Amino acid sequence: MFRKILVANRGEIACRVMRTAKRLGIATVAVYSEADADAVHVDMADEAVAIGPAPAGQSYLDMQAILAACRKTGAEALHPGYGFLSENAAFCEALEAAGIVFIGPKPEAIRAMGDKIASKKIAAEAGVSTIPGFMGLIEDADHAVRVAAEIGYPVMIKASAGGGGKGMRIAWNEQETREGFARARSEAASSFGDERIFVEKFIEEPRHIEIQILADSLGNCVHLGERECSIQRRNQKIVEEAPSSFLDEDTRAAMGAQAVSLAKAVGYQSAGTVEFVVDANRNFYFLEMNTRLQVEHPVTEFVTGIDLVEEMIRIAAGEPLRIAQEDVRLTGWAVESRIYAEDPMRNFLPSMGRLTRYRPPPEGRQGDIVVRNDTGVAEGSEISMFYDPMIAKLVTWAPDRLTAIDAMGQALDRFMIDGIEHNIPFLAALMRHPRWREGRLSTSFIAEEYPQGFAPPVASGAERAVICAVALSIELMRRDRLDRLPGRLAPHSGRIRREWTVRLGNEDYVPVTIAEAQLSPAIALQLTVGEDTPLTVSSSWRPGEPIWRGRVGEREVAAQVRPVLNGVALFWQGISATARVLTPRIAELDRLMPVRRPPDTSRMLLCPMPGLVVSIAVSEGQEVKAGEILAVVEAMKMENVLRAERDCTVASIKAAPGDSLAVDAVIMEFA
Repeated sequence: MFRKILVANRGEIACRVMRTAKRLGIATVAVYSEADADAVHVDMADEAVAIGPAPAGQSYLDMQAILAACRKTGAEALHPGYGFLSENAAFCEALEAAGIVFIGPKPEAIRAMGDKIASKKIAAEAGVSTIPGFMGLIEDADHAVRVAAEIGYPVMIKASAGGGGKGMRIAWNEQETREGFARARSEAASSFGDERIFVEKFIEEPRHIEIQILADSLGNCVHLGERECSIQRRNQKIVEEAPSSFLDEDTRAAMGAQAVSLAKAVGYQSAGTVEFVVDANRNFYFLEMNTRLQVEHPVTEFVTGIDLVEEMIRIAAGEPLRIAQEDVRLTGWAVESRIYAEDPMRNFLPSMGRLTRYRPPPEGRQGDIVVRNDTGVAEGSEISMFYDPMIAKLVTWAPDRLTAIDAMGQALDRFMIDGIEHNIPFLAALMRHPRWREGRLSTSFIAEEYPQGFAPPVASGAERAVICAVALSIELMRRDRLDRLPGRLAPHSGRIRREWTVRLGNEDYVPVTIAEAQLSPAIALQLTVGEDTPLTVSSSWRPGEPIWRGRVGEREVAAQVRPVLNGVALFWQGISATARVLTPRIAELDRLMPVRRPPDTSRMLLCPMPGLVVSIAVSEGQEVKAGEILAVVEAMKMENVLRAERDCTVASIKAAPGDSLAVDAVIMEFA
């Protein structure tokens, strides 16, 4: 076994690899860019080596700098994590030449599976089902249009070296094919330094289901079941689960057998994932093979009990697999939510900044539920424009699917992040979505269910009553605490007011009547919310705690609490509400106060995220039609096309290609 491993990555995956290495008694080495000098993975490692400036191309993708770090520290092996150099065959060969073991597959397998065109040909020869398409390289937009017409719309335009949703576009007609080809090739060149493109048939109502495999250097190979990864946006996974509620045993066995056949065909060793697209009739087709550890590997670890990082290390050290196919058992259900620094209210555009508050939910087993949070940040960490916007991976396990989903919803309610925008409101709302809970999924789920983008759910009558009850309990505890402070000129008389009004938002005034109240040692209330909703409230919450935990009626509630002027902001089950608890007389006067309205920006094109202007497609004085491209802005290696929402005339242009813009910066104004 190795004595020292260098982890050539950053963030949560670097920390994840180090945890297993430390459990195995292996010393770890971190590498870091200038932007990551104070990162969590740097503190976690036994040694750390600086490898360059913030841009990944000058640090985490710099092979020579990482090789030098291996030599400097005496690392015997290197784990690449995922992304960066994890699927770079030339890097593997350079490590081999330097006598350093790559904890992953051999370069021949990486090279064979890394090219999407070549991998499909190999898969077909190995008897793996493949999607109809044009396996040659697309020369230009005209060639793409001809090929798409031959295959039949819709088609998927994909970068040969792509991954992570970059360099991928769906086209339903000739115009979208031309635009998709240009965008996919540009993103591919920017992200992978390889602008080769191919086209294949797009499977409608598709599910994205992948098979995890393990193979050793002695020819043994097993599969560890499947992961369902159909909840995606922009071809980027957001929520994953294992197993899939859609597969039957026969389909699972057939997909697993084909995945093993492909692995053996390329002499694969280490952990790997064979991805399939599955149609509504359970016909499955090979997409690609990822020759590395997957982001979503924890759900497989939960249902199989196998530490995939440990197996990768043991295989790289020459050990045989410790399990046979008949030993693999899938137990219970696991769900993973990717916590991203992005704004779901702005169509999931990236967000950057400092984590002024970062309080994940408690980890570990609680009864039949297990919670795990894989992360590489801490309170005060910076979410940089240079790297992937993922903050953490929250995973829950339970004996069955709905219990695991409910556990995820409760864990998300307790996950508090301030300082940046994030997708927890969307994830929390998703856990309550009927279609998700029923397992009626496809990769177009988000586009179909949120065609106008995500908006926070509106509280129903029962949820509105819960929020009012929680807000009133918080206000009573706040007043009680003030009354207990020494030296107050006018302490409370001891009698609790019975009549209250809770103002939700700007215009919703809800009467609440207290029948019985106890504030010490814990709060216990009997209320009537509105005209006819009786509720009991019990909680041991104290002012200053960021999470209100307690029982409201029959519900166990965990709500995030943030003070605002004259009130409190609450987040619960994806619902965001600002509540102000008033006396009835003050509520009467409050109704007379004018409401401040946001400024009118309808005649402006605002930058939806911090980013770099790639191009401006119009000029001053030009008339444009709804849907026409106005500008392209790049953020975190993804190109975002900004289109006209209505027919208009460009009055002035305030930005130019190459400009770095802040969120809501004005790009152009319309007449």
